[in-house]
Amino acid sequence: MKLTSRKSSGFTLIEIMLVVALVGMLAAIAVPNFVKARGISQAKACVNNLRQIDSASQQYVLEHRLNSTAALSLDLLKPYIHLDSSGDLPKCPAGGDYSVTTAAENPSCTIFTTDSGHSLTQN
Repeated sequence: MKLTSRKSSGFTLIEIMLVVALVGMLAAIAVPNFVKARGISQAKACVNNLRQIDSASQQYVLEHRLNSTAALSLDLLKPYIHLDSSGDLPKCPAGGDYSVTTAAENPSCTIFTTDSGHSLTQN
């Protein structure tokens, strides 16, 4: 009499469930960190755009021999700002809009809140 043993090749249900649980735990850790990092990078890009607008306003005032309280607009500063490939002013990556009033005041972003970091402060 010949005994045959069955070898099953494949994964058991427990092994598959364990792998799915591990992948789920890793995703639960990674997704919030990704969202936080994205928000931080958007705020930093926004602040860099605000710095560029501030530098453009200072340069405009100096070249035109204006008082630092003279009224400014983004259209006046367009020649002094590095434009994107379509010829537009830089945009806030989080969807805000930029505004400038005078060279004495910092440019602002409409997304500004105390915790978002979309603000240019003088050091």
